[in-house]
Amino acid sequence: MPARSTSPRVLVIVPAWNESATVGATVQTLREAHPHYDVLVVDDGSGDDTAGRARESGALVCQLPYNLGVGGAMRTGYRYAVRHGYDVAAQVDADGQHDPAYLAHLVDALDLGGTSGAAPPGGTGEGRGADIVIGARFAGLGDYRVGLARGLAMRMLAVVLSRLAGTRLTDVTSGFRVVNRRAMTTFAVHYPAEYLGDTVESLVIALRTGCAVTQVPVVMLPRAGGVASQSPARAALYLVRAVVALGLALVRRWPSTLEVEPAALERS
Repeated sequence: MPARSTSPRVLVIVPAWNESATVGATVQTLREAHPHYDVLVVDDGSGDDTAGRARESGALVCQLPYNLGVGGAMRTGYRYAVRHGYDVAAQVDADGQHDPAYLAHLVDALDLGGTSGAAPPGGTGEGRGADIVIGARFAGLGDYRVGLARGLAMRMLAVVLSRLAGTRLTDVTSGFRVVNRRAMTTFAVHYPAEYLGDTVESLVIALRTGCAVTQVPVVMLPRAGGVASQSPARAALYLVRAVVALGLALVRRWPSTLEVEPAALERS
């Protein structure tokens, strides 16, 4: 990979499925806040004009032939980031809830030395920045609220992953996060596509392979469009799925390192 300049090259990956109503404004806000960041919208098999709206707003666009889910879309984005030599890959939702004003704070908390200084599996990487930085909704800023069952699941996941990480994490299901080259090359090949895998299992994989994870408090913005689906039945189902996803992530065996040389991705 090319050597990092003074200012890191940042790619913002926006996974989007039928988000034509919001993706254009999301991309515009990102580009206005960070004109030196590149924005890649991964159109996850949308049936609407998500791709067209993203292009009109100035984003790079990758159109998947069918819906793969957030995990598949993010793996595509990570592969693009590795192949094009980016130092940082950020994940931002297309619905406008993730405030781009916080992106620079997340990037500042990263270890931008690349793959050097690896922490031991499950370690915190003391003395260096983190490989993954989460934008945490429940870390002292804002008043973001969730239902009882969903909140219980989130707290349970946070407790377990905090133990693995060796540091306090309060929002492990957040889709607002940034990663450095070290985590990026791992995720380009091994990012999980299962339900909650893109958040929970991806962190387990990262921690088991020696990545350091931390969080930065953020405030969530109101949704720019659409309505969040909330009901007691859905909340209970989320709780059950969260337990199953965490259990599977913990019992799966992973080698001590999963980093992949960028050249290997060119051949895959």
